[in-house]
Amino acid sequence: MTDIVSGAVPGAVSEPIDYADMRRRVKAIFIGSIGNLVEWYDFYVYAAFQLYFAPAFFPGSDPVIQQRDAAFFFWAGFVVRPLGGWLFGFLADRYGRRGALMASVLLMCFGSLMIAVLPTYASIGAAAPLLLGFARIVQGLSLGGEYGTSATYLSEIADPKRRGFYSSFQYVTLIGGQLAAILVLLVLQKLFLTEAEIKDWGWRIPFVIGALLAIVAAIMRSELQETPAFEEARKRTPATNSLQALMAHPREVLLVVGLTLGGTCAFYTFTVYMQTFLKLSVGLDADTTTVVVAGSLLFAVLLQPIYGFVSDHIGRRPVLTWFGVCGVVFTYALLAGIQATKSAYAAWCLISFAWVIVAGYTSINAIVKAELFPTRIRATGVGLPYSLTVSIFGGTAPLIALQFKSMGHETWFYWYLTACILFSLVIYSTMRDTKLDSAMERHE
Repeated sequence: MTDIVSGAVPGAVSEPIDYADMRRRVKAIFIGSIGNLVEWYDFYVYAAFQLYFAPAFFPGSDPVIQQRDAAFFFWAGFVVRPLGGWLFGFLADRYGRRGALMASVLLMCFGSLMIAVLPTYASIGAAAPLLLGFARIVQGLSLGGEYGTSATYLSEIADPKRRGFYSSFQYVTLIGGQLAAILVLLVLQKLFLTEAEIKDWGWRIPFVIGALLAIVAAIMRSELQETPAFEEARKRTPATNSLQALMAHPREVLLVVGLTLGGTCAFYTFTVYMQTFLKLSVGLDADTTTVVVAGSLLFAVLLQPIYGFVSDHIGRRPVLTWFGVCGVVFTYALLAGIQATKSAYAAWCLISFAWVIVAGYTSINAIVKAELFPTRIRATGVGLPYSLTVSIFGGTAPLIALQFKSMGHETWFYWYLTACILFSLVIYSTMRDTKLDSAMERHE
């Protein structure tokens, strides 16, 4: 059995542990992950407070239509994520991971601050939702760059034997960002403001908090060191046109699209859409909905490093296949069960069971993508095709679900999600296991 700390086989001669190097890696992963948490908090706080501020920007009497319109503008942030993935991927691959990480979090700060001070429809009419859409586009550019750059940074700074475990903290903080947004909502609901006050002006508070946290994250990221892998590649390989270089790896690009498609649909269903689903389809009140979603997200956070650790020992493909098979078999039943129950505890149990499945994707998808590409195009290779897939399939999941609901065919979405996961399962079953055959190990 491999020693957990040193990675050595008992009885064999092993190299002494370099604790200084370990501390350096852990500190870098912590700072990179905290910045990631802040970015995703800023992006997800829109979804957490959507139930409250939608009437301020989208007038009307039908709450389903209001939430659908708000979901459309949530998706607006996804439309430009491919552009952000390319732009920040280019910066990270050409000039370094550290600078791109700082720039992305500062751009997110601007978008959050803009939403915090936006006038409502009652004040400036149709310009209000248009400005809201522009702010979401700014945030989408930032987040499109954040994913690929942070995934690349975490994978390159991690101990090669534990890349799955360390890289899983990207989704620990990604989900943690949404959990933080939900917890801010819960604190405001329970301790400080009435529901009417949150609808009137309290929804602005979390966006102000997000902008301030983004400034702190940028300061922390200024202390990051560049990854050794990037420094070595910059000396060894001249910089190239990122898109042209990426086109030399068409199979890897298509693999990123295929392995992302089903997972991103499932992820946004059980995170972003679930709060709206519990309120409009299950009938839970706002406070109970917040508690159920927060509890399920906390459970999801705990699962990520466990699955990442498992992938370091049995490989990436079996973990992805677990998600694919169980997702195809159980998705319809889980969503139908959540819709049918009127119990908050039963809803939490069903959503948590869904996370036992979905964590097979979320925990390791970033490291799998990073292991597909050589160093000089890794950030672009991870960020651009991923962001494109998320913008088409992940960001539209709440919108599609609400559209089916408004048509009176809510269960059609359950089949749609199942089909998306089935598509990715085909990819998982045919792709190479990147733990055993990684571009990172070939020092490309």
